[in-house]
Amino acid sequence: MPTPTPGVRDSSRDLPLIEAAGRGDRSEVRRLLERGASVRATDQRGRTPLIAAAYGNHVRVARELLRAGADPDEKDATVQSAYLIATSEVGDDPALLELLLAAGADVAARDSFNGTGLIRAAERGFPDIVAVLLAAGVEVDHVNRLGWTALHEAIILGDGSRPYVEVVRLLVDAGADVDLPSARDGVRPLTHARRAGQEQVAQALEEAGARP
Repeated sequence: MPTPTPGVRDSSRDLPLIEAAGRGDRSEVRRLLERGASVRATDQRGRTPLIAAAYGNHVRVARELLRAGADPDEKDATVQSAYLIATSEVGDDPALLELLLAAGADVAARDSFNGTGLIRAAERGFPDIVAVLLAAGVEVDHVNRLGWTALHEAIILGDGSRPYVEVVRLLVDAGADVDLPSARDGVRPLTHARRAGQEQVAQALEEAGARP
């Protein structure tokens, strides 16, 4: 076996580390880190080990990687970071999100649509995720490139079911502007909700004083 050259890192373990993180193989991740794999390594898609772990919602692996110095805000080629993934790609399960926020993730981080994690979570109807983000101080009325806030996305891309009603109520309670029209068509949230037949969403907005 060749003797490692002092001061020269062997990168041959980097891609295996990303693959192990994506599988959620904690023991292999630990082994590869101990043998010199880089926690900042990236694959051809720009994914770091932490990003790969995040897509699989592998919280225990993510914890190991963060301890080794992984950056919760580093983004891949699609402008996804572990933090942004945790807001929208793992279901309404805030465990990974809470871990990343505790590790210093930037709650104001934006995706390729200039959208926040809150907008992403609202679009998917994830009230538990939304609640964590609001508690962390995310901007409630940020407008993305589509001209929509989190409230707009919860209504326009939602289906009016219970999770979306919960999201709307959380946003309203957090001070969301219930009269801010979507930028491209000038339509207010209450009118969007009524047009979509989302009666409970419309009721929540009306209780908050929203105008059609």
